[in-house]
Amino acid sequence: MECFVRTVETGGFSSAARDLGLSQPNVSRYVAALEAHLQQRLLQRSTRKLHLTPEGERYYVEARRILDAVSEAESALKSDVRPSGLLRVACPTAFAHAFLMPQVPEFLRTYPDLDLDLQISDRFVNLVDDGVELALRIGHLSDSALRARRVGLFTRICVAETGYLNARGTPETPQDLKHHDCIVYSLLSTGATWRFADAEVAVSGRLRVSAPEAAREAALAGLGVALGPHWLFEEGLKTGRLKRILTGYEAAPVPIHILYVANRLLPRRAMVFMDFMAAAFSKVETLNVRLSPSVGSDDRS
Repeated sequence: MECFVRTVETGGFSSAARDLGLSQPNVSRYVAALEAHLQQRLLQRSTRKLHLTPEGERYYVEARRILDAVSEAESALKSDVRPSGLLRVACPTAFAHAFLMPQVPEFLRTYPDLDLDLQISDRFVNLVDDGVELALRIGHLSDSALRARRVGLFTRICVAETGYLNARGTPETPQDLKHHDCIVYSLLSTGATWRFADAEVAVSGRLRVSAPEAAREAALAGLGVALGPHWLFEEGLKTGRLKRILTGYEAAPVPIHILYVANRLLPRRAMVFMDFMAAAFSKVETLNVRLSPSVGSDDRS
């Protein structure tokens, strides 16, 4: 089982053999024996690359969970064991580049026996199906199968380029956005509906993008009004190229969580990652917006 998991994680029998201190033929034989025992093909072999079969994908997730549970049970009896192994973490693109990646070098220096697989993408990650131990997620939560640790809180704001506002006028209320070109971030959980303190407005425009950075660049180019995290637009606001609008209508602050599966034993490497990043993010002003007394602090969706 361990040979199979390391083959998947390292990309081949040879690299898994080096990782485990075995010969390549032995690793190959162990995986073949596992397939014979299960009576299922787990890996499709070619001259250039190994590919997981659908059965192999399902088995990998469970095998990884079982091996983690064994490792954690053993380390619980050894107080001096350092966190080790491979930790898979999913994170949205813009947040990863702005806040997570700057912390990674120090994290890896602090935990030299730990390997980190960062899956940086704006697609929705299913922790159970994708074999990911932790996921940073922006927004309110609704999945009861997951547990969460809040590591930040920020404000979503509306901005537009000054030239655009001079030409089209400045929206005074959220409803005015219906008469403006809005840059729609297609992966926003509410789609083309923007939430404000007391209203939800269906917006439209000539441009839809699938990355927050693209929305920022489009706003800087004067293509319309953009909605996003305050920190995404900080540079444009500082230089005066962007202007913050509708400041009296902004919705409640948005939480940032690290998620993990509720009914799984959490490996120590995952716990130290959460502790490290929570401590690091607590020092970032833009990730620690204070809730006003009128705004609830729960994480309901």
